[in-house]
Amino acid sequence: MNLAVLVDRHAAGDRALYADGTWHTWGEVRRRAAAVAAALKELRVGPEDRVAIVWPTSVDFVVAYLGVLAAGAVAVPLNPNSPPNELGRELAVVEPVVVLASGPVGAVPNVPHVVLPAAVVAAERVPGEPRTWEEFSADTDEGAGADADADADTDSGADDGHLLHPVEREESDLAVLLFTSGTAGEPKAAMLSHGNLTANLRQMLGIPEILRADDVGLVALPLFHVFGLNVALGLSLATGAALVLDTRFDAAQSLQQVQDLGVTTLLGVPTMFAAWADMPDTGAGRAPALGGVRRAISGAAALDADVALRFERRYGIEIWQGYGLTEAAPAVSTSLGTGRNRPGSVGRPLPGVEVQLVDDEDEPVLEGDTGEIWVRGDNVFVGYWRDATATSSVRTDDGWLRTGDIGVIGEDGDLFVVDRSKDLVIVSGFNVFPAEVERVVASVPGVAEVAVIGRPDPTTGETVEAVIVVAPGAVVTEELVRAYCAANLARYKCPTTIRFVPELPRGLVGKALRRALRDQPA
Repeated sequence: MNLAVLVDRHAAGDRALYADGTWHTWGEVRRRAAAVAAALKELRVGPEDRVAIVWPTSVDFVVAYLGVLAAGAVAVPLNPNSPPNELGRELAVVEPVVVLASGPVGAVPNVPHVVLPAAVVAAERVPGEPRTWEEFSADTDEGAGADADADADTDSGADDGHLLHPVEREESDLAVLLFTSGTAGEPKAAMLSHGNLTANLRQMLGIPEILRADDVGLVALPLFHVFGLNVALGLSLATGAALVLDTRFDAAQSLQQVQDLGVTTLLGVPTMFAAWADMPDTGAGRAPALGGVRRAISGAAALDADVALRFERRYGIEIWQGYGLTEAAPAVSTSLGTGRNRPGSVGRPLPGVEVQLVDDEDEPVLEGDTGEIWVRGDNVFVGYWRDATATSSVRTDDGWLRTGDIGVIGEDGDLFVVDRSKDLVIVSGFNVFPAEVERVVASVPGVAEVAVIGRPDPTTGETVEAVIVVAPGAVVTEELVRAYCAANLARYKCPTTIRFVPELPRGLVGKALRRALRDQPA
């Protein structure tokens, strides 16, 4: 069972992906993905080999992803906007044999093949001339999928001559490595199997009409993030629904696309819904209406109740929330299908997903009490890449995932996420672990101590704050700290607020108390 087989189910002429002003069909996507799989096999890439995909949200990303899976290899989506240092650290961890990138990725040590749009750089080449990405992913029937309407009239089923035919894999076989800050510790690669990802798709599709084959979804989410990868893209692959891909989110442009392309489903993070809710009026009147939208789904971070209210008042559409995490592939619960949409509620567990709340002794809490959220199901990840210690700290012997999130179950059975037991900061749905940011800030000359915390933010959910103690006699400026962070961290991890203090609050054993810093005014 290979996740990539999902793409073989859809009629060749049906619309699949929209990007850069063009609809691409399922037939075209299949043919290009098959070309990628064949090219990888020529490079002797096989099962269990890792292939990094460093690409923004685009048709090329989807083609690369499906091609890697079809070859039986393990896809490792990475942030194309990461600074070279951070990208290099991640590549060193997963040791890919091939890197597929949309642009230069800097020095990539010990990787035999780096495939770029303009060229292939290979330390160990197979016989034959090196190829460009365009050749690497060439459509074997060029032009056949460009006009979806023309093809749809003549092709009512999957094109037997151009099926992807992926390499057979077991449910337990590794499909994807996704970097996450985890439920504890510094960023690490979460291992998601073909079974994990397909199980979560089945669980989500257990919610009536979450996505239909005749839907058109809009996603401006990065596909290297699990919400974009296995909720937005995954559900489209599973149902055959068309998907509009926005490489870079622009509120006005995306709303115009909703109207022009007949979008019926919005999949976004709270920052997107806040931007849509706050769209300014123009000379032509209010922002475009969303009359064709039947579902608006927010995930990856907590949705501020005021944002949801402003959006609904402006467009007449409710935003339904969900809860999940990378280690759960990712969806755990949703308010969709419950018949109620209460502020702060993330609904009920998906079919096939178990949730329990436990106390500090790992015992179930009493009804109405708060506790750590534990999750169990076929969607729960295999573990962290080459890190048995970290894996055992979050997975119990009987399959429960310790999320590190604190929740409470209301009288009606709905789940509310109220806090986190760990220091994880979530910015627009992206995990930021303070220790990683602290390590970079501590390398700034003149910084004696630093503690990083999250601050509530109505737009991004949280923002990163660095609290710094300067060494005696040293001079440290905000500009210097920001420059160091920009050079070594992805933008969402960089502190938006920098605060200088004479000393950090500490506990009895001398550890800096982040909770005490959070209680101080910003």
